[in-house]
Amino acid sequence: MDVRVQGAVPAAPFLSARDLFETEYDLDKRVDVQVREDPDERTWTAHYDDRHVLNISRKAATGAMARELALHEFAHMRRNEGDHPSHTQSTREALFLALAGHSVEKHKIAHCYQIANHMKDIYADDITLHVGPSDKLVSFLESSLAGAVRDRPGDVPGGWHRHTGGTDPEITAVNAAFALALVERHDLVADDHRIYDLAHAAASDAPGVDFEGFRTRFRDLAEGPSESTYRSALVDATREYATDGGRAAD
Repeated sequence: MDVRVQGAVPAAPFLSARDLFETEYDLDKRVDVQVREDPDERTWTAHYDDRHVLNISRKAATGAMARELALHEFAHMRRNEGDHPSHTQSTREALFLALAGHSVEKHKIAHCYQIANHMKDIYADDITLHVGPSDKLVSFLESSLAGAVRDRPGDVPGGWHRHTGGTDPEITAVNAAFALALVERHDLVADDHRIYDLAHAAASDAPGVDFEGFRTRFRDLAEGPSESTYRSALVDATREYATDGGRAAD
């Protein structure tokens, strides 16, 4: 497995991730690691005929999660090379199928792309968690939820206490459902772990979101779905989130 780190950052985390990955998997194409100056990008992967490109911010490349982020992106590359439906299905096509005939706000469309990314991440992390440790991933999920879910004094209209501050409560609830789904899919935490309290706080801020439904959707995604099965799962999840359970807008 050929990994080439381009940029003035230590190569060790990426080579360590490669060594872990190679205990069970391999990539046919080389991996070019390109360091970006934008600290908000963190990581994203592009796929070409002759290579994969792992784009990562300098902050992420030199941070404590660098190895884990690289391992996660290598897993996405493996799914891409294996033509896994989660990584070959066009999100745009699925959204068109799900939302035809519905009027949907622009920000919810963006959230639907995030839901599709969560489904891709489930399948990537099936690989990641097979070859690597889970402690940093659990801590990352917990801290991400804690950052989005915070206590705020007083009540808001409707009589329920709001825990979510500046973040969008609806997509925060979906993100929380994803976090629980991932740890439950791989039995990573005990039932009394703090992540459950954080996730339920997020769910309480978005009563219109089927939190338990999304938790089940993500957790129980079939390990080896056909193209049609995966497309249906993505269409159903999109429709549930953006169209009030599939009902047409007035």
